[in-house]
Amino acid sequence: MTAVWALVSFIVAIVVWNAVFKRNIGEAMIVGLVAVAAFAGSKAPTYVWHGFVDSISEEVTFAGLAFIFMSFLLAKTPVLDRLIDVLNSCLGRLRGGPIYTSTVAGGMFGAIAHVGASVTAAVGSVTVPWMKRSGVSPELSATVVAGCAGMGVTFPFSATMFILVGSATVTGLMEPDEIVLPLALAGLWCLAYRLVLNFYLVRKNRLQPIAAEDRLPIRTSLRSGWHSLLLFIPILIPLALTRGPLAGELGKYTDLVMSKAISLVTWIPVLMIGLVLILGRRHLPRQASAWWKILGDSAPQFGVIGVTIVAAFTASNVLADLGLPAQLTTVLEHVQAPAWLMAIIVGVVIVIIAIPLTASATMAAVGGVAVAALVGVGIPAPVAAAAVLVFASTEGASPPSGAPIYVAAGIAQVDPSKTFLPLLKYYCIPILGVGVLIALGLLPIA
Repeated sequence: MTAVWALVSFIVAIVVWNAVFKRNIGEAMIVGLVAVAAFAGSKAPTYVWHGFVDSISEEVTFAGLAFIFMSFLLAKTPVLDRLIDVLNSCLGRLRGGPIYTSTVAGGMFGAIAHVGASVTAAVGSVTVPWMKRSGVSPELSATVVAGCAGMGVTFPFSATMFILVGSATVTGLMEPDEIVLPLALAGLWCLAYRLVLNFYLVRKNRLQPIAAEDRLPIRTSLRSGWHSLLLFIPILIPLALTRGPLAGELGKYTDLVMSKAISLVTWIPVLMIGLVLILGRRHLPRQASAWWKILGDSAPQFGVIGVTIVAAFTASNVLADLGLPAQLTTVLEHVQAPAWLMAIIVGVVIVIIAIPLTASATMAAVGGVAVAALVGVGIPAPVAAAAVLVFASTEGASPPSGAPIYVAAGIAQVDPSKTFLPLLKYYCIPILGVGVLIALGLLPIA
């Protein structure tokens, strides 16, 4: 159980260093990494080096930093202000309109893109600045967007779903297509919970509609800011090239899997930065010294988020090398419990594994064992599989290693650690509860 104790030490070290000693999250992550590495003994240098190399190769590391730079550029131009004026003209009269829009858009993009960090990038690049402009705190804005990232796993046809239903264990329990309808309904339950949560958050934070005098008539906002709608192009182009009929034709022509050849989380910020440079060129610096000042102003954010991402992913890789998935799988295989307790145990184990691993890696490691454990206490296999995917969908809202957290924090320009507790309280633990209720049949999906 070395890896389990290493995970506990990792979490404790981060909490103590960040919450008790009041040091920044970048330092806390480094301390947590050292704590995990100590459990590797003589292999620590090798494990840490391999983990470090993997972490700096992660596209999410680039995306988190790219979105910070994009946010600074947008702040120097009126482009985003014009887009927000248009959105406020349409939806500003609704209480919490930006929050509801972000959640529904997260569900829609999740059903298409399925990758948490990509969903966060696509939705958050527009809705986070809109939420902030509407009076939502940066912390809550990042929390809402990151908390919706997991919906890509809770709707059918994600890679995570295919990994689960294609495993030898699950194949022997059900046909692959038996999960499609149950998982779609499970995804709708998860979306429904988030909408109820939005209702609560809007009232808890006393968010009000945008005042009538602060909303431009739609014709006025479109006349002055129609070009700001072009900001959706950097989102739509990668989506069109990786999903849908165009992607299918391109795939046939190039003999490539377009969703793998083009990364949404990489290209959305790159294209967004390029477009902002064009649309906002009149308001951006023309001298090298002024550009150097912009980079200098953004450096602190680059430092904290960069160190945080690299340290978190490195620690996750070390935990995997220590055998965390295998050790928790062993625990599951030896548990004897009634259905309600088994559902809770399976859910907790998967959520814990999904902290250092992605949902896909979690399903590859313990998905089949988890489904078999639930089927063993009388839960139908399709329902069990859907519940297990719901549990795994918490990866995006599971601090400190969830990639969408850092993408959202980069867009919102906020310390990622400020979202950790809200994500656990509003998303991770409640979605775990939704999965348990689905497994027990209290939220019907079949």
